[in-house]
Amino acid sequence: MGRILVDGAPYHIETFQPYVGRLVGVSDWLEIDQKRITEFGHATNDMNLIHVDPDFARANSPFGGVVAHGFLTLALLTHLSQSAQMVPDGVDYGINLGFERVRFLAPVPVDSFIRMKATVLGCEARGPGRWTFKSRCNIEVKETAKVALSAIWTVLFVNARKSGMTGAELAAAAVTGDNRS
Repeated sequence: MGRILVDGAPYHIETFQPYVGRLVGVSDWLEIDQKRITEFGHATNDMNLIHVDPDFARANSPFGGVVAHGFLTLALLTHLSQSAQMVPDGVDYGINLGFERVRFLAPVPVDSFIRMKATVLGCEARGPGRWTFKSRCNIEVKETAKVALSAIWTVLFVNARKSGMTGAELAAAAVTGDNRS
């Protein structure tokens, strides 16, 4: 799907205020199949049977079958945000600063499709070439029309040339909240 533009406003980090409070991106649908769920279980050592054993999950899960790990759904925000083209023009990369109010609201059944809708909550300059970007991200399940996950995501967006900082300096600034000019 991609970006949702405000009439007459460039989707650029330096002129981003018209987008605050608005839906800015909708990702493509992504299938959550058993292979993806099982691989995530192996990668995280979370082999809970309601995620990785279809027979057990059908017989014992309160969801009636296999469901994705909540943390798998959360981890897919990066991919889904790229599909939604959320990063404004003028940004070279982002540094994940964290999440607030992460809520797992509904299960993601195996073989279902999810997508993300993102609304900008704020975008503030943190010095030359750096902005704190905060968005409300909701992941919905196509088959149930329910929001499975809702979280506020904060990212430090960086324009490397304009920041004038080395990678190590940027990492330290992200951790300490340094706003030096």
